[in-house]
Amino acid sequence: MLKRDSVDSRRRAVLAGGGALILGATLWPTRSPAQTTVSKSKIGIIGSGRIGGTIGGLWAKADHSVMFSSRHPEELMDLVARLGAQAHAGPVAEAIAFGDVVFIAVPYGALPQIGQDNAAALKNKIMLDACNAVAARDGSIAEEVEQNGIGVTSQKYLAGARVVRAFNTMSYMTFAREANRPAPRLAIPIAGDDAEAVQVAAGLVHDAGFDAVVVGKLVDARRFQRGNPGYGQPVSAAELRQKLNLGQ
Repeated sequence: MLKRDSVDSRRRAVLAGGGALILGATLWPTRSPAQTTVSKSKIGIIGSGRIGGTIGGLWAKADHSVMFSSRHPEELMDLVARLGAQAHAGPVAEAIAFGDVVFIAVPYGALPQIGQDNAAALKNKIMLDACNAVAARDGSIAEEVEQNGIGVTSQKYLAGARVVRAFNTMSYMTFAREANRPAPRLAIPIAGDDAEAVQVAAGLVHDAGFDAVVVGKLVDARRFQRGNPGYGQPVSAAELRQKLNLGQ
């Protein structure tokens, strides 16, 4: 009888411990997107100029594998050589196929054609969009952006991709200078409709040397497009949240 009671006691202890573990897993707070670091990724860059080259370079230095692309990939060889083994160059279609994630930084007027030419390859692909619409350069699409908001407009022309707005608010010089600065780090506002894509984007913002601030859905990306309060703010995450009334 004592033996049976001893076994029953041990069994109850195991079950109680298992229940505690399950409860603990349920109650343990998950990390916010701004704290998330993604595993090392393959990233395709569309538009390897100042913004694309700078941000892609920061990812390569953080040990992500990065393929830079342009219409003339041979012109990117100096950039690739400077960044080392994690950097590659190729045409746009090759960079899209290469990347688990795609980063686009081109004149906004080029977005419709890129979306149309690569519609099948971009389907379900996480895509960080840093493009800004400038009326003098991009024409009538800039009016559409002003009317509908840049996040919604980007998603329209990159249909099928899981678009997250990111890295559009400051110059490449600011990004290069402020990356990985001592805390508090520079804040990068981001917005997207796909929760997983936003989390991945936040991790990549972190790996580039910044703090992500999730502003909301793509419709909310208007809040940090050109001319709006979240644009051009070289501040910390806490300061940006305060400026945009996002709370803590």
